[in-house]
Amino acid sequence: MKLSLLVVSAAISFAAANPVNKGPGPVKVPLSKRFSFRADGKTKLPDVDRARASALRQGGGSRQNLLRRDGDETVQNVATVYTASIGIGEPATQYTLLIDTGSSNTWIGANQTYKETDTSKDTGDTVSVSYGSGSFSGKEYTDKVTISDGLVIDSQSIGVADESQGLTGFDGILGIGPVALTEGTLSDSSKTIPTVTDNLADAGSIKKNAIGIFYAPASEDDTAGTLTWGGADSSLYTGDLNYVPITSTSPASAYWGVDQDVAYGGSSILDSSAGIVDTGTTLVLLATDAFDAYKKQTGAKEDSATGLLKITKSQYSKLSDLTFTIGGTDYTLSPNAQIWPRSLNADIGGDANSIYLIVADLGSQSGQGLDFINGYSFLERFYTVYDTENSQVGFAETKYTDSTAN
Repeated sequence: MKLSLLVVSAAISFAAANPVNKGPGPVKVPLSKRFSFRADGKTKLPDVDRARASALRQGGGSRQNLLRRDGDETVQNVATVYTASIGIGEPATQYTLLIDTGSSNTWIGANQTYKETDTSKDTGDTVSVSYGSGSFSGKEYTDKVTISDGLVIDSQSIGVADESQGLTGFDGILGIGPVALTEGTLSDSSKTIPTVTDNLADAGSIKKNAIGIFYAPASEDDTAGTLTWGGADSSLYTGDLNYVPITSTSPASAYWGVDQDVAYGGSSILDSSAGIVDTGTTLVLLATDAFDAYKKQTGAKEDSATGLLKITKSQYSKLSDLTFTIGGTDYTLSPNAQIWPRSLNADIGGDANSIYLIVADLGSQSGQGLDFINGYSFLERFYTVYDTENSQVGFAETKYTDSTAN
């Protein structure tokens, strides 16, 4: 994947979007789920996430950053992957795209070749994006994009990859991060690229320029996930949906960044820090000093095979809550929510009977402006809304918040 998937940058051209069927939304689109990471004895899951985090901290995937990648290793996408089937062209060819809140370009060509139709238009520009743990470069086209019945964009900017790295088994990425992340990704840097969400909202196909995301834990087999275009779906969360403004602290402010405190067992380990919410990261990453405090208090040891923290059954029985305070509201990962799904231990190179933690080292000390990443392991326990219209992120509990399936 989630390549530990991606970072970005972008400014891109585009052509105005004009959905065929107008409606107020919100519109639910189901996601498919699969586990994609396979341990190879070299790359470990935390390495993938840290590569992405490093690129995010540096400002992402502008053409300039792509050209000076400082030898970033090519890694596979992250563990549990959520994808949407998106139609492009007329008649539409279906492409399987990863959902990424940490980037804003939509592109195809990593696996299935782009099939041009009468709606395909080559803009003459090239596009390049680096995600730290992957990259692509190619041509920019505009084309008809079909998300679902009623959600059709007549002319959406898409990248068509000539080269891509770090994305195996998928066709590309559906970028739903802030539009500013597209700045610098086109060869013509004077152009900008409205995202798919921007285009749907501008055309009136959805009531609000916002998107809700629901994930189920990887260990839950009865469901996968849902994208809700145009806002939140109250049937997918419980209790109150609380919004907080995008943080003003850079570089987290360039993404879906928020301010939060983190406490383990009631003891603060990260205070009033800025970080991001990111579907392209698998684990929960904390600044090194906060990670070290968590490691010490849990008694965990780093496992050489997986790169994750490992605890004994006795330590698990004593594990305390890990609490994220965002906008004055507590969002708590129970002990079970802090452990890697045991049914997937072998897939990350671990032992089937061992207990691994989903908290990992971000790779930098706190105070850098991006001190945590709440990745998929956090998002599978909470419903989130990414509201461009009001520059805010919403959080709520779900029926899986207290699941013990791991």
